[in-house]
Amino acid sequence: MSQHANNSSNPRTTRRVVFVAAPGTEILDLVGPLQVFARAAEMFGKQNPGSLPIYSVEVITTSAHRSFVANCGLRITAHKTFREVRGKIDTLLIAGGNAIEQDEINPDVICWLRKIAGRIRRIGSVCTGAMLLARAGLLDGRRATTHWNWCHILIKRAPRADVDPDPIFIRDENVYTSAGVTAGMDLALALVEEDYGSGLALQVARNLVLYLRRPGGQSQFSAALSLQLTDRKPLRELESWVLDNLNKPLTVPVLAHRVAMSPRNFARVFTKELKTTPAKFVERLRVEAARRRLEESQNSMETIAGECGFGNVNSMRNVFQRALKIPPGQYRRHFRHQKRPRKAKTK
Repeated sequence: MSQHANNSSNPRTTRRVVFVAAPGTEILDLVGPLQVFARAAEMFGKQNPGSLPIYSVEVITTSAHRSFVANCGLRITAHKTFREVRGKIDTLLIAGGNAIEQDEINPDVICWLRKIAGRIRRIGSVCTGAMLLARAGLLDGRRATTHWNWCHILIKRAPRADVDPDPIFIRDENVYTSAGVTAGMDLALALVEEDYGSGLALQVARNLVLYLRRPGGQSQFSAALSLQLTDRKPLRELESWVLDNLNKPLTVPVLAHRVAMSPRNFARVFTKELKTTPAKFVERLRVEAARRRLEESQNSMETIAGECGFGNVNSMRNVFQRALKIPPGQYRRHFRHQKRPRKAKTK
């Protein structure tokens, strides 16, 4: 239980939660976690009539004007621009989006962020909002994460940070970073739990139909490795062939023969073009194929392990544990879209 949980029934102050959004913001980065805090305040208020609101939530923009357009085309009017912000902030979270990803943020925003960071109890980011923390130097010497597809960019922009592409979110002292899009809601739930205990956080999670603590890391949600970025047509076509032959031995010599290259040259070219080894590539495709079968089919673990080339269930379990940080049986229970059982007819 957090240090604040014991006082959760009688909050002495209203915690001010501020979301920073730039033009082209990923709308779920913003409204997802915002709704978690708003719902927590709403539910707490109903259970404790007459008490102070536990959270006040507002949106500020990096733009010169309060109105800005999200990446989906929806126009949003913020409460303030960053230049208009006054007063104490408890929690500040930066939503990701196009302007931040393209490094198009006004330098004045960076100066403002550096100036106020030391006065905020906790500061964090959702998805690619981590890029703005990086630009302000707030990730230096810290562990951090972002959307799995942007981690290689964050490594370049924050060379003094320890970037981990797998966690749903990371806390390093009072700096928080989260993975892609909906992971911002996971982070927000964790912050509510940190402030007011697991009881309220669990109520909010149930109300919003979320996991209080999502099992596994974000790698379980990333798409299968794609060869579409390479200019070499034989390599681009290899993924489809591998997916059709997962139950066969897919060694380097076999893959090299398929694209008419020597094993040594194939391994060198593949690693250079795809930034991963052939073995890791095949393992990832097998994991992704097994993951989909676990979600969508009723097939036994033994059948899925054989179809996807793991050989046996124990081997599949070891790979799942290493790649997704969750065993296949638990993955199936959490993520398969199960149909509701039909009620038995009464005579």
